[in-house]
Amino acid sequence: MTYKPKSDFLHVLQARGYLQDCTDLQGLDEQLLKGPVPAYIGYDATAQSLHVGHLLNIMLLRWFQKTGHQPITLMGGGTTKVGDPSFRSDERPLLSPAQIDANIATMQSVFAKYLAYSDAPGGAMMRNNAEWLDELNYLDFLRDIGRHFSVNRMLSFESVKSRLDRDQSLSFLEFNYMILQAYDFLELNRRYGCLLQMGGSDQWGNIVNGIDLTRRVLGTEIYGLTTPLLTTSDGRKMGKSQGGAVWLNADLLTPYAFWQFWRNTTDADVGRFLKLYTELPVEECERMGALGGSEINAAKITLANEVTTLCHGAEAAAAAEATAREVFERGGMGEDLPTLSLGQGDVPEAGISIVQLLVKSGLAGSGKEAKRLIAEGGARLDDMPVSDAGLFLGLEDLTEPRKLSAGRKRHALVRLEV
Repeated sequence: MTYKPKSDFLHVLQARGYLQDCTDLQGLDEQLLKGPVPAYIGYDATAQSLHVGHLLNIMLLRWFQKTGHQPITLMGGGTTKVGDPSFRSDERPLLSPAQIDANIATMQSVFAKYLAYSDAPGGAMMRNNAEWLDELNYLDFLRDIGRHFSVNRMLSFESVKSRLDRDQSLSFLEFNYMILQAYDFLELNRRYGCLLQMGGSDQWGNIVNGIDLTRRVLGTEIYGLTTPLLTTSDGRKMGKSQGGAVWLNADLLTPYAFWQFWRNTTDADVGRFLKLYTELPVEECERMGALGGSEINAAKITLANEVTTLCHGAEAAAAAEATAREVFERGGMGEDLPTLSLGQGDVPEAGISIVQLLVKSGLAGSGKEAKRLIAEGGARLDDMPVSDAGLFLGLEDLTEPRKLSAGRKRHALVRLEV
């Protein structure tokens, strides 16, 4: 019989579809019922911004705080110097300390929109594992921590095994990552009484390592919980679009483009995404997800507005919806559309090709993709079909903003800066 949790947090997780695995569901439930519990999720600073693929676990932390507990966002200032090998086919490029610090600074601004950070009881905490990892003495670490790890067991974890089975290199540097992440849990428990680590299901092995190490060294009972790794109903990895990653920072992806990503959700995903990425009641999410025909489009707009409001604010969501209505319903230019700004020096004497414009605007990922889009009748210029991949636009053609379209749902403006 499936265990039915009594704590608010685990009830939310089961009802909304966040829960994949838990090391001890009943034991964790009992801890949560006793009073506020600290829990963490770790984020390595491998890019300038978090993306939609991170949003599921950010919402998890938000619900954790909303149900009376203390979330900890652990920034990987130390572990980013090594790189997580989990389910990768190659080694991550190593970043400089300055790059890592800069990435952490931009990521912090996103977390502040979802979590209430403060020193008050229940206030979210942000910590950086460089605080303890940078100070480690290698020989002491090997003696005190390394002795608790079995290489045989580490080799059995799927994240490592999959690399070795494909005869792909796994560096000693990466192999140490799981030990460092396990040590994070130990330190967070020792310093802040942290009892729970959460993460995507690809982190299960790392989480179990941390639990085992903390029990061995401190004798503390702690827990691990994972969320499912999401793909869309058409099989794409969540967080990716035709133009690349869907970033959460507005300077890397405009709020309109972010809104449009959610508006373009496939019908089959609407109900599930409403439950995972908004705070609307579960019953309302299920009702909207079951709509069909033109009614499902209204549900998609609700989804886009709710998610964009959380990430960028209510004004940005309203502006994005207004722009979309102008573009789709009235055929307007939509001043909030993603914009490609060109200087006069960017336009050669012979003009700039429509293929280049499609790529530079982000509507096509490559020249080959742009040409295929044109050949299939999916490219438009000012709402008129483009049939010639050899079309060039000169300076005289760009005196006014031009609207580029890829299909019916993706648009961008091209402006010439004078």
